[in-house]
Amino acid sequence: MRREISQIFYGEPVTEGAGVKLHRAFGYFEASLFDPFLMLDDFRSHNPEDYIKGFTWHPHRGIETITYIHSGDIEHGDSLGNKGIISSGSVQWMTAGSGIVHQEMPKGDKNGSMLGFQLWANLPASHKMIEPCYREITKTEIPEIKRKNGTIIKIIAGTVDGIKGPARNIAIDPEYLDCNVPAGLEFVHPLNKEYTAFIYIIEGKGSVNGSVVKNRALILFDKGEELAITAGKKDLRFLLISGKPLNEPIFWRGPIVMNSMEELEQAFREYQEGTFVKHNLSGGQSNEFQGYSNQKKSN
Repeated sequence: MRREISQIFYGEPVTEGAGVKLHRAFGYFEASLFDPFLMLDDFRSHNPEDYIKGFTWHPHRGIETITYIHSGDIEHGDSLGNKGIISSGSVQWMTAGSGIVHQEMPKGDKNGSMLGFQLWANLPASHKMIEPCYREITKTEIPEIKRKNGTIIKIIAGTVDGIKGPARNIAIDPEYLDCNVPAGLEFVHPLNKEYTAFIYIIEGKGSVNGSVVKNRALILFDKGEELAITAGKKDLRFLLISGKPLNEPIFWRGPIVMNSMEELEQAFREYQEGTFVKHNLSGGQSNEFQGYSNQKKSN
């Protein structure tokens, strides 16, 4: 059974972090429709003033953040001791679990462009307080397949034509594909019929079940065994994302998502008291973060 369109969203501009201007495809108010996903931000810009202030030190608990960079560099550091640069074509898949504090500072490319996306995925109650985990997936680790009709698919998570993406053993069994479909061609993709699935257009125009969609359109699908989209007069590029719904209560405030108000209040109390991070500090970032952590304790 081919999936019908549930809703089409075009999102809205927002400002986050220390003053980063971005486009929110969906977020807090729509999260119940996208279970297990919570938010998708599009931070594509050719103006450094839109992103250069970055996302300074902030906490996460109970979620995963997936940052996919199309072009540009992002400097990052976290309380696990990870520190480095996420570059063009790479992915940062961070499982916050019991708690992590990190910063992300976009730098752009040599032309001043910063093109990328950040997806938030919820963690099931059984995984909310697991040990945090950081995965950096480089461009060369992401398999890219080209079909006979010219369709190109980059597989970040999931399996296409028997080829698996590098992001594996994720609780929500996600699929994350970057697809480029030649002009005039139809793209059909099988899915677990019970999983949540959506497409986010990032280049070109196309049609889904007779509805015209264009750049920054997010198409949320009803349940079914496959979805389809047809490219317009030019090539069509989009992200295809799916995952297993959790069907659990969502209590969300800022960068923390838990299953009850008590858990949420405890997280913020621990953050203010300086007991939020449960793991041991190590690595090149630890000294800088330790200073930040001590500052939180004194506030």
